[in-house]
Amino acid sequence: MISTLLIITSYLLGSIMFSVIMGKLIAGIDIRNHGSGNAGATNTLRIIGKGPAIAVFLLDLGKGVLAVWLAKWFVPEQDAIAILCGVAVILGHNWPIWFNFRGGKGIATTIGMIVTLAFLPTLFAGLIAILTIAITRYVSLGSLLLTAFLPIFIYIMDYPTELLWGSLAILVFAWVKHRKNIVKLVKGTENKLGSRSRTTEL
Repeated sequence: MISTLLIITSYLLGSIMFSVIMGKLIAGIDIRNHGSGNAGATNTLRIIGKGPAIAVFLLDLGKGVLAVWLAKWFVPEQDAIAILCGVAVILGHNWPIWFNFRGGKGIATTIGMIVTLAFLPTLFAGLIAILTIAITRYVSLGSLLLTAFLPIFIYIMDYPTELLWGSLAILVFAWVKHRKNIVKLVKGTENKLGSRSRTTEL
C-alpha cells in the first residue's frame, strides 16, 4: 500500500507545473499559449526571462530528486519503487493532471530523478548534452542525446536492470514529447538557444 501511495504521490508532485505557475504570477499569462507552447525552462527563458527560467529549471529538477528520496525514505530497501516513483514524477510533469495533461518535456525532472539514482551515467550523458548544446545551440538535440545516452551508460556501468528499464521508459517519454522538435531538426527549422521562438524545446 505504501509503495502505491508513493508512486501516486510522485505523479501528483510531477503534475505541479512551475513554469505555468511562474508565468501566471510574473506575467499574468499561461506560458503554454506563448512562444513554443512548452511548459518548460527554455520557453520560460524566452518569454519571461533568465531568473524565472533558472527557478523553473531548479524546481522541476527538484521534483525528480524529491520523488526518489521519498521512496528511499519510506521504503529504503526497495530500489524498484524509487525507480517507479522517478518514472511517475516524469509522467506527471509531461502529462499533468492539474493542468489538463498539457505539460512539459520532462528533461529537468529527468535529470533530478536519474542523477539521484545513477550519478556517473547522468554526468557523462549530461556532458555530451551540454557540449552538443554549446556547439549547436539546439537545446532539444542536447535533451534527446541526454536521454539516448543514459541507458547506454547505465548498461555499460552495470547498474541494476530495473534502472535500465526505467531509463528506457524515460527515453521513450522524451522522444515522444520531442517529436515535433525532431521534425524541425531534420528540416533545419528548429529554434536555437538565444532565438526568440518559433516552436519547441526542453
